[in-house]
Amino acid sequence: MTCLTLKMIHTTHSIRVRYGETDPMKYVYYGNYAEYLEVARVELFRELGMPYDQIEKNGIWLPVSELTIKYIKPGLYDQILDIHTFIRKKPGVRIEFDYEIYNDAQQLITTAKTTLFFLDAKTGKILRCPDFLMEILENNWNY
Repeated sequence: MTCLTLKMIHTTHSIRVRYGETDPMKYVYYGNYAEYLEVARVELFRELGMPYDQIEKNGIWLPVSELTIKYIKPGLYDQILDIHTFIRKKPGVRIEFDYEIYNDAQQLITTAKTTLFFLDAKTGKILRCPDFLMEILENNWNY
């Protein structure tokens, strides 16, 4: 494994807000943002060439240990939301994702951060980022 002198990984995934994801004001219900962030994380791994189910097949689980979110403006029914997902620092036993969500007018509506940790699926023990995943991150880092 090589030393990381990296800047960040960045991907963008778009989601159209469905009617069932909104409240009576047709605002995205606040609880749905956590699911949007999960979709964006899974798509980030897919874009890097490591679908999430492949990580699990390698015996690694990634439970969320922390979620912070700031709602700036509401997402609205039928808008297309662009979710920008960033990994800005080298993972250790944890991996942190930062998010920026923009509406279809390109206005920033939400910022968020999730922290996940690497868990051995067989032993239930926390471990460092596995080499196979670190290699993929290193190979995809944007300088």
